[in-house]
Formats: sequence, structure tokens, C-alpha cells
Amino acid sequence: MANRALGAPRLTGPQPLPEQAVAAQSKAQLDTLIKAGDSRVADGAFFLAMLACALSVLGLVGLIVYELVTKSSLSWHAFGWRFFFRSEWDPVNDQFGAFPFVYGTIVSSLLALIMAVPLAIGVAVYITEMSPRWLRGALAFTTELLAAIPSVIYGLWAIFVLVPLLRQYVQPFLARYLGWTGLFEGPPYGIGMLAAGIILAIMVVPIISSITREVMTSVPQQQREAVLALGATRWEMIRTGVLRNARAGIAGGVILGLGRALGETMAVTMVIGNRPEIAKSLFAPGYTMASVIANEFSEATGDLYLSALVEVGLALFIVTIIVNILAQFLVWTVTRGTPARSHA
Repeated sequence: MANRALGAPRLTGPQPLPEQAVAAQSKAQLDTLIKAGDSRVADGAFFLAMLACALSVLGLVGLIVYELVTKSSLSWHAFGWRFFFRSEWDPVNDQFGAFPFVYGTIVSSLLALIMAVPLAIGVAVYITEMSPRWLRGALAFTTELLAAIPSVIYGLWAIFVLVPLLRQYVQPFLARYLGWTGLFEGPPYGIGMLAAGIILAIMVVPIISSITREVMTSVPQQQREAVLALGATRWEMIRTGVLRNARAGIAGGVILGLGRALGETMAVTMVIGNRPEIAKSLFAPGYTMASVIANEFSEATGDLYLSALVEVGLALFIVTIIVNILAQFLVWTVTRGTPARSHA
């Protein structure tokens, strides 16, 4: 009895298995269950059906790329890389250059992000961290409802409401006090690059806000509690404990919003002015890659004219794909990759 008391205690009952052994045992049990109900014909048919669904998406993208490349070959051989740096757009004389459209797309999209990002992040922070529970659902639903409104409705609202406001109040005010910058000069038409940027900002707010709320929710609650326990205020907790950890995902949401702004067509076409010019002033009319395709594709009579428009579409397609891949990667780093890393 003394030896038993002084020695190591006796262990009774089943001993815990190592993690690898548990995983192997679970896999063996799963394989046994699968084999018990195995039907090779049904299983094979199901696998082939799902494989066909997955490959059809890749095939569709491949067909789109193939069609764009083949239909734009005439313009590519005629102008080469100079097509994207030429400013002349003269269908009568078969002289085409996409630089005004590239410029209009970049300026209107960046202008939209400048206005939309602070608003979208503010909405997301309030809904996630500060809103009372009874108001949170209504605010989230109303914000996401903006994404469900068709773009032509945004365009009609801009024509009848936004453009008169810009022409009568906003543009004269900006020209009076900020005209010295060169960005706000010229006649106040109402339509132009500024109107396009504002309507795009309204359209991308729900996208950025929704993704920002998602990545902020993925930040562990312990992170917030730890920062508050150190004596931080609510603002310091949100800034250091939440936004800093979610910044990669927020950047991904911003880039996804950029992708929406780059490809928006109808609303921009209705308010941007549709003039292939490069102007410093935001009051001046402009053109985007999406709007020139929508406006002139049905009027393209010559083969070179049609090929030039398809080449614009190919460039827009490639840019959109790259932007979306980058955005998805940044969101993944927060929501699935390393959401709990602390940078404090």
C-alpha cells in the first residue's frame, strides 16, 4: 500500500487519443459510413453534374474573353498599344483612341471613392459598435436596400433632383470659393464629372459598408474587451482594437466598390455629359469606358469602329477582373485568414 501511495497514481478508463489519432479515427468512420450507402452510379452522376456546373462558369468566362479578343483584333492591329494613349475619337475618319474614356473612368471612380469611403465606414462603425439593438436591423436593411435599386432609377433621380441642385447651388458655391484650384471652374451645367462621381458614390456606399460590417464583426470580442480593460475610450477601442485589425478587409471592400464604380453604365451615362474630352475641371462633361460602349455600340457601322468599342470593353473586363480578385484576397485575409492578429 505504501508503494502504491508513493508511486504514480493509477490511471483508469480510456485515455485521450492524440489529435492525429482522433482525426484518423474520424476519417475511418466517415469512410465506413460512405461505403455503407455507396451507389457508384448515383455517386458518379452527382459528381459529373457538379463538375459540369463548376466548369460551365470557367467556360463562360473563357468564351467572353475569346469573343472580346477576336472581335477587337482589327483595332488592335490598327493601333496597338497606342489605342489607350490616343485622345482622338473620330468614327468618320476611322481614328480611335481610348484615353479620354480611361481618364473619365478613373476620375469619376476615384471621386466616388473619396466621397463614399468615409460615409460607408462611418455607417458600418455605427451599426456594428454604437447603434442600439432595436435600430441596428433597420439601418442595415436600409443601407443594403440602396444596392437593390436599379441604376436607371439612380440616373433618373440624378437628372431631376441632383443635376438641378448642382447647377443652382453647389457648383456656383464651389466655383466662388474653390475655383482657384482649377477643379471647379467653367459654366455650371449640372451634368459632368462631378455629378457622375456623386451618383457613383451613392451606389458604392452599400457595398463598402456591408463588407466593412462583415470584417468588423469577424474581429474577436476579446480584442475589444482587452483594449477597454487597458483604459481606452470607445473611440480608441474602435480605432485600435477593431479598425486596425480589420483594415485589410476594409481595403478589400473599398476595392470591390471601386470595381462597381468602374463598370457602372446607365446612371453614369445619364449624367456625365458623354463628351470625349480631357478636362481638369470637374464641371466639364466627360466619358467613361462603360458609357461609350452603351452609347455608341448600336451606332457602330464600320468594322474598325465596332472593333475599337470591343477593345474598350476588353480593357474594362480585364481591369474589373483584376480589381475583384485583389479585393476578394484582402477580404479573405481578415474573414478567413488571420482575423485575430493584434497590431496594438
